[in-house]
Amino acid sequence: MARKNTLYNIAYRVFSVLLPLVTAPYLSRVCGQHGVGLYSYAWNISYIFVLLGTLGLENYGVRAISRVRDDPASLSRTFSAIFRMQRIVASIVLVFWLLYVFFIAGEEKPIALSLTMMSLSCIVNLDWCLMGLDQFRPIAVRNTCVKLLAALAVFLFIRGPQDLWVYGFVWSLATLLGCVSCMLSLRGRVHACPVTLKEAFRHFLPCAFLFVSVIAVSVYRTMDKVMVGAIAGMAQNGLYENAEKIIYCLSGFISAFGNVMMPRASSLLAKGNEKEVRRTMSLSMHLLMAMVCAMAFGLLAVADRFTPLFYGEDFRESAPLMVPLGFSLLLIGFANVIRMQWILPHGYDHIVLRSVLTGACVNLIANALLIPRLQAMGAVIGTLLAESAVPLVQYLHLKKDLPYGGYLKTCLVYILFGSAMACLVRLLSPLLAPDAWLSLFILVGAGGLVYGILCLVYWHFARTGVLQAVLPKRLRPSGRN
Repeated sequence: MARKNTLYNIAYRVFSVLLPLVTAPYLSRVCGQHGVGLYSYAWNISYIFVLLGTLGLENYGVRAISRVRDDPASLSRTFSAIFRMQRIVASIVLVFWLLYVFFIAGEEKPIALSLTMMSLSCIVNLDWCLMGLDQFRPIAVRNTCVKLLAALAVFLFIRGPQDLWVYGFVWSLATLLGCVSCMLSLRGRVHACPVTLKEAFRHFLPCAFLFVSVIAVSVYRTMDKVMVGAIAGMAQNGLYENAEKIIYCLSGFISAFGNVMMPRASSLLAKGNEKEVRRTMSLSMHLLMAMVCAMAFGLLAVADRFTPLFYGEDFRESAPLMVPLGFSLLLIGFANVIRMQWILPHGYDHIVLRSVLTGACVNLIANALLIPRLQAMGAVIGTLLAESAVPLVQYLHLKKDLPYGGYLKTCLVYILFGSAMACLVRLLSPLLAPDAWLSLFILVGAGGLVYGILCLVYWHFARTGVLQAVLPKRLRPSGRN
């Protein structure tokens, strides 16, 4: 079940970010740097309101539901209370969003107005309940179908920068329809029951406490684009947006993995099985570090070829931004394992809060100092500093509880494998024609093959347990592994 949930959740997360990525080459060519930057500016402001509307339920709601999912009465009551609170909070946030759109928004107003259904969807978004129940299939299947239709609409209706509001409308409508469709999947699994306002808002403070950490993360994953647009201009924001979009897509794998493992870890700890949680964390560290090192060093090797081919010559300058951003994936992946499988399941919410607030402060200060001088590259440096601060604060709190030395050795192994892959690709690169998709595919294939062989050999001889965890029984090697 855990393996299926991981696959479903990865599919959902990846499709959520891949479909906008599919439209990105087309939009980059028809809208240019300014158009892409303007849309990014409006969307990221909209996303801040979405975060306010959902109030951190992706963490608190999942944990609360996973703890009571084996007790039907407690499950229905917990769900009803949280959902009532959600509807009230999201409705208030929707009002403030409309005030922003009509009285504050400037050049981005038409796009912002078209994104209104993003805030409206917060009222009916019940993904947190489905994830808490380990029901990832409905989220994956329904949202994927809806967003595939939305991607098709982009190619049909957008012909220039003046049509960017259509892009916003299509994606916000797809988000709303996806949330409504997923509500239907809860029929028969939970039952709404009457709860008092006091009972509903009993969840507000612990949810808001976790929300502070969510909004802090958004400061250095969302506000950086707002700051680049406001300080360095929309063209620089367009370059940064397209560089960061690739990283956001790749980090979807990390988020998907963490969202599957968090309810499982919470359930195991509720049963007193801490030993299994530690074993799972060790395996997760191997899997995630193998994945993110492949991504980061892969971008290092091919970003200069990939960017102009994918986005067009107008965005060639996104490549130098993309390479250092790729290494933020190592920091994100490392921190994600600790947060989703140890900190949140144990209820150590104060550690989450302190780590992300530190990251947010570091990011805001770095952005304010560096963006005026280095433009988009200043935001890249700020992001790396922020992502470094988060696992550092986690370490200071948990160094006596977790085997950080072993985790760092695990990371070093895959960094070495990634370095070997990148060196091979860079050696092969001059032998192949520049600016050709076939050359890029050959380089990616060669690098991936070498990296995969190195990982398989290591997993087998080091007896990490990874092969036994990921392979079907008939394909697993004999012995301990």
